Amino acid sequence: MGVPQVKPQAEVEQVWPRDGRIRVVGRLHGVDAGAGARWRLQLTRRSRTDHVLRYDADLDGARFACGWDVVDLAAYDGFGAADQWDLHLTDGARTLRVGRKLDDIRGKKAVMVYPEQRVPGADFGVRPYFTVEDNLSLECRS
Repeated sequence: MGVPQVKPQAEVEQVWPRDGRIRVVGRLHGVDAGAGARWRLQLTRRSRTDHVLRYDADLDGARFACGWDVVDLAAYDGFGAADQWDLHLTDGARTLRVGRKLDDIRGKKAVMVYPEQRVPGADFGVRPYFTVEDNLSLECRS
């Protein structure tokens, strides 16, 4: 019996929502980061996939870190009662879903609850959350 292969992923180790920013720290698994490759965090709005925000990710070997201001999401109008944004890490050739799957915690959506950040000058807040598939997303609520 061989060693199980890990599906390439951007594994979250820490999420820091505070002071109007969200910072995500993690590690690439099952993929070589590539020397000199430029990795970026991509936030994609579920209801309007043409709404995409991109941020440079700092890489140190397989370890990544990136952060953004929650006010950046206010650039996109037309929020309904709620909206979600999905997080991916990409180098242009590969796109990895950001999530947390390599631990023993199941059902993170109900277990790991992060505080909401109110968006200055807008009528909504942003909260990171884990989906039912243990991927990291953002919820925007009025």
